[in-house]
Amino acid sequence: MIYNFESQRQASGLHVACVMDGNGRWATRRGLPRPAGHRAGAEAVRRVVEAAPALGVTTLTLYAFAQANWTRPAPEVSAILTLLGTTLRAETVRLKRAGVRLQVIGRRDRLPGAVRTALCRAEWETRAGTCLHLRVAVDYSSRWALREAAGRLGPGASTEATFEAALAASLHPDGSPAPPVDLLVRTGGEHRLSDFLLWEAAHAELLFLDVAWPDVTGATLAAALDDFHQRERRFGGLVTA
Repeated sequence: MIYNFESQRQASGLHVACVMDGNGRWATRRGLPRPAGHRAGAEAVRRVVEAAPALGVTTLTLYAFAQANWTRPAPEVSAILTLLGTTLRAETVRLKRAGVRLQVIGRRDRLPGAVRTALCRAEWETRAGTCLHLRVAVDYSSRWALREAAGRLGPGASTEATFEAALAASLHPDGSPAPPVDLLVRTGGEHRLSDFLLWEAAHAELLFLDVAWPDVTGATLAAALDDFHQRERRFGGLVTA
């Protein structure tokens, strides 16, 4: 697949986060092994990443592997992590050419060495991208990240900015922050956050879709953003006349 992005990043772009749910069930309904659903999900990631910049999205965070997912059968966990490494290696050059900056957030110490190597290389090779900031959450838990951030704070360091800096450092070695989430989308028909971006999505609009993640397209993202733009965001305040 060839990425075809607009050349200019929009200054007032949106941060969209996605819980990519439904891969395994998508495969099961088709009589396929669950890893086939994860492979189809990787294709959906390409479609969404390609569509995002033209729709005004400048930060895209995808929930790829939760800390809770370690409880799944070992063969499925291995298949997911192997697919992650393979996809990172295959897509790095194209992401770089498209101006996408890739960043993997979450724990790294429990990932296989080959996966850590692939993600570090992908991050380094795409570090200059300005068209889209693509964040992929791997071995991620929001509650874990919040605890880590709290542990990094010194006495008296209690401002929101200080805490957000500590949170960014807990998620990624360079501690680079991301803007608050504007829209959080979950596919697969479930209506829960599953320990994803609990701090960053405090004021996000939520959208739950019945479509399984492998069936998501750029048009799905466009429709989600159309819904988002119809909403009135007040951030706890009142609309002024």
